Amino acid sequence: MGSGGGFEPVDWIWRDGEFVPWNDAKLHLLATAVQFGTSVFEGIRAYDTKRGPAIFRLDDHVGRFRKSVELVGLPLTQSDAELRRACIEAVRANAGAKVVKLNAFLPSVEVDVVPVDDHVAVAAAAYDPWEDVQARKQVPPARAPRTVRLWLEKERRQRRPDILHPHAKVAGNYTSAMYAKWQARRHGYDEVLLIDAQGFLAEGPTTNFFLVDAGGVLRTPPEHGVLLGVTRMSVIALAEAGGLEVLEEPLRPEALFEASEAFLTGTSAGVWPIASVDGRAIGSACPGPVAGRLGERFRRAVAGEDPAFVSWLTFVNEVG
Repeated sequence: MGSGGGFEPVDWIWRDGEFVPWNDAKLHLLATAVQFGTSVFEGIRAYDTKRGPAIFRLDDHVGRFRKSVELVGLPLTQSDAELRRACIEAVRANAGAKVVKLNAFLPSVEVDVVPVDDHVAVAAAAYDPWEDVQARKQVPPARAPRTVRLWLEKERRQRRPDILHPHAKVAGNYTSAMYAKWQARRHGYDEVLLIDAQGFLAEGPTTNFFLVDAGGVLRTPPEHGVLLGVTRMSVIALAEAGGLEVLEEPLRPEALFEASEAFLTGTSAGVWPIASVDGRAIGSACPGPVAGRLGERFRRAVAGEDPAFVSWLTFVNEVG
């Protein structure tokens, strides 16, 4: 895997049962997946543990991937077992991988939005996005800040289930969120928090949102209007295991400024404490005590150090 200067792209991408070199894993500019935004994907973390590399909640990620494919209507023929095997083999083939990107896409060049050639290709790429991709560009690795300065979306309502369900991780579902995050960056913020069609707080472009109210209750938007985040699900389980009350309910934007603390969760972000929203500090300290405890227990869980949650890990060297 890449390590900066003198980088040589020797890693491999699994595609339809075979490995191809990174630079040969290409798609035509006019492919259906590119022209119509129909590529379904899943981001999955791989972690270093004392038992070797481990994939975090692989079955749950494959299940969410399957649900996305069904919501979009792609005629995927691979079984869940084949999808899991693709991810495991990709991690084995690429030492030091931190992320697995599982993709299902229509590679054929078509005139209509409904393809004549409906073969759905599947690819699994295992790599370190903070090192490998940056090394290819010959620029320093980009890492997220330790805490996040959040911008609240002001212009557009997001997450319309009557158009494309927010549970679907499909390329076209991210275009509006990309625009919103770009605007936030241009205003000097790290991330944007999206608002749903009813004016309630929703999520970040690739993260879920939590706040802790004045009574110490952990609150998060209900799952019907947000992506079913695997890290979100894990943090809820960790919170409940620690005796913390968790409520899933609609949250108005003003609830943010009444919170004692708030944080985002995601595959890449983990538990990401929110320092401020629109320049206004959240709580008296960042990270707050709840985010600190959950972040530490999440770190232990993904490292295989918490026996209560070791079942979340697939140890790739122990799979036959």
